[in-house]
Amino acid sequence: MREINVSEITEAVAKLCIDSNYYLGSDVKNKLEKAKNEENWPIAKDILDKIIINADIAKRENMPMCQDTGMTCVFVEIGQEVHITGGSLKDAINEGVRQGYSKGFLRKSVVKDPLRRVNTGDNTPAVIYYDLVEGDRLSITVAPKGFGSENMSGLKMLKPADGLKGVKDFVLETVKKAGPNPCPPIIVGVGIGGTFDKAAYLAKKAVVRSSDIRNEDEYYSDLENTLLEEINKLGIGPQGFGGKTTALAVNIETYPTHIAGLPVAVNINCHATRHLSIEL
Repeated sequence: MREINVSEITEAVAKLCIDSNYYLGSDVKNKLEKAKNEENWPIAKDILDKIIINADIAKRENMPMCQDTGMTCVFVEIGQEVHITGGSLKDAINEGVRQGYSKGFLRKSVVKDPLRRVNTGDNTPAVIYYDLVEGDRLSITVAPKGFGSENMSGLKMLKPADGLKGVKDFVLETVKKAGPNPCPPIIVGVGIGGTFDKAAYLAKKAVVRSSDIRNEDEYYSDLENTLLEEINKLGIGPQGFGGKTTALAVNIETYPTHIAGLPVAVNINCHATRHLSIEL
């Protein structure tokens, strides 16, 4: 049994909150560079250039790449041989968010109640997903999720007879309806299967997966490529001004489902797709 003190977790989460908001991942940055080099439409090319410059300034000046520093989503993989000591894992994560958003001068965007709308003042609580795995390691991924893109997400309970066409049509319909609102170019996370709630979780898990990693199943990796091509044919383009690049990647995650159902969820992220991981 391996022991990990909550102070380690708090420190790690605080740093991940800051670094993920300051430094754009190389997977997204490289795809932005590639899109700029391949873009023919001058306005779209200029916007992509400005997005890249913005990311460079944020990195150089140690400041947020976007004013919406998100609601903090935290994915935790806990090894079965790990024992958390010194307090609660949940409290340690939230304390890390609290410290990170204060030290990093990150905007606090969380309200305590969805209808009464009073700000918590420290960006807590985080949305935490736990997954029990084999081993003695603790893996934490922090993904600040801005709501300009989150609000453009969708979920639909398709019929099995809708099949592949139904899935593709829903993904394209969701992106088309979103238009310029999620600050394209976007990353599109798609969750297929499970139940109503599981599909949404899969879509969120997909959208924070590195855009360099394709689905291990060739059937779904081919579908990722097909959907990306069809999304980019919509012509929405960077910030909605047209062009070849509406999305940088489509990531799909799946799960077995019931014989009577075909749940599909789409989670959209803006070009500032922020996620960082650490293993303790």
